Amino acid sequence: MSLTDPHLPERVLQAGTPTPNGTGTNVSDVISNPELGPVGAFLHNLNVPYYKVLGALITFVAAAFILYSLGRIFVIPFVNRLLDRRGLDTHEKRPLLRLGKLLVAFISIGIAFRVAGYQGLLTSLAAIGAAATLAIGFALQNTLSNFVAGVFIYTDRPFRIGDWIEWEHGAYAGVVEDISFRVTRVRTFDNEVLTVPNAVLTSDVIKNPVKKGELRLQFTFGIGYDDDIERATDIIVEEAQKHPDILDDPAPTVRMSTEGALADSYVGLTSRFWIADPNRADFLKTRGEYVTNVKRRFDEAGIDIPYPQVDLSGELKASQIAQAER
Repeated sequence: MSLTDPHLPERVLQAGTPTPNGTGTNVSDVISNPELGPVGAFLHNLNVPYYKVLGALITFVAAAFILYSLGRIFVIPFVNRLLDRRGLDTHEKRPLLRLGKLLVAFISIGIAFRVAGYQGLLTSLAAIGAAATLAIGFALQNTLSNFVAGVFIYTDRPFRIGDWIEWEHGAYAGVVEDISFRVTRVRTFDNEVLTVPNAVLTSDVIKNPVKKGELRLQFTFGIGYDDDIERATDIIVEEAQKHPDILDDPAPTVRMSTEGALADSYVGLTSRFWIADPNRADFLKTRGEYVTNVKRRFDEAGIDIPYPQVDLSGELKASQIAQAER
């Protein structure tokens, strides 16, 4: 083979001669010298110039279009059904479906490169993409951690849009309005919107009082030492049974308070009762009405709810009294 062989560049590339990009394949040469496919051979028979490049380009566009269309027709509806089985609503499914479409497009383009005879180019682009991903990963560590946390929120589902949640030991609380892959937006009960990074919510204990269909509430009533405990207990239970929003099953109960049962100025009786389909508005409304009704019945029955009392003892000398009067 002489140095003037017209097929020398193609043969050298096929032999894997090192090139400036260090991969053994020059990107520009790969683009201009793809593998000859059926379309390229057909164009060659028609004496069309640049038949390899045109054939590969037509094959790539057609393959990418067909593969992406098939993915949109079959894969995306399948993913949509899987999300429906997990009970996600339309707002929650939107970013996941968008991510699915991007994956379908990426896979379609990768397969189309191979079908078009650009295996070498695909390898080069994969190497470049890996290096770029590594660089982006270092630059966007916090963003990526929030993204991963968002994926965990979608898969684990500790809360949903519309749920009332609390975190950081009750320092923050509100209703979830939006969940994205980077942040979660929570509307507080003062009508403020908190934009919370997802990593914060997945790294802390999240309290979700409305996750289940029922919620147990409790309230401690203090009565005087001279009052009838059994009568007070009956009133507390009766008012719970009368309230339309308090469940009969599980039944309301009353126990001596676990903390401060016999306090300095009162006897503590803790009432525990359940409500269905809870949200914070129902929680506050039901508890407020219930406590008001019990207080009214206590007043009618002559049961006192004593104020805290503090007894002071000691003595003052005459000189101290005289100094105070000055």
